[in-house]
Amino acid sequence: MYERILLPLDGSEVAEQALPYAVAQAKRFGAELMLLRVVEPFPHVRGLSAGDLSRIREQTAEWTATYLKRLAKNAREQGVRVQMATAEGRPNLAILEFSETNQVDLIVICTRGRSGFSRWLMGSVADRVVRGASIPVLLVRAAKQEEGQA
Repeated sequence: MYERILLPLDGSEVAEQALPYAVAQAKRFGAELMLLRVVEPFPHVRGLSAGDLSRIREQTAEWTATYLKRLAKNAREQGVRVQMATAEGRPNLAILEFSETNQVDLIVICTRGRSGFSRWLMGSVADRVVRGASIPVLLVRAAKQEEGQA
């Protein structure tokens, strides 16, 4: 039923809570798992030279590659085929565009479970993805974090 499953990640432990669910679906359907790290565009900061901005982008690309390789290794050890990708832009739009361009069949994404005013104020990438997607989206509710954890 599913041939390509997309797991968007923001680099947080919360987002990674969806990994076991994405791996389970990929194993169940013999699908390829696509790990996507979306990086928001860097703002132009006064006093930051083009060279500084270039170094920041290079460092971000290195961190992103290391991060995705670590998660991909985990999935591959469980017998899942994995691709890794990065995109730049507003997260929800980049996720939706990537899913369309790469013929993704299912998006697995973690939601922080905000409600009420907090959700209205902060918005929700997962909510925007669900509303904008033309394919199924599996929402994974993040486990509540212990007090003092970020």
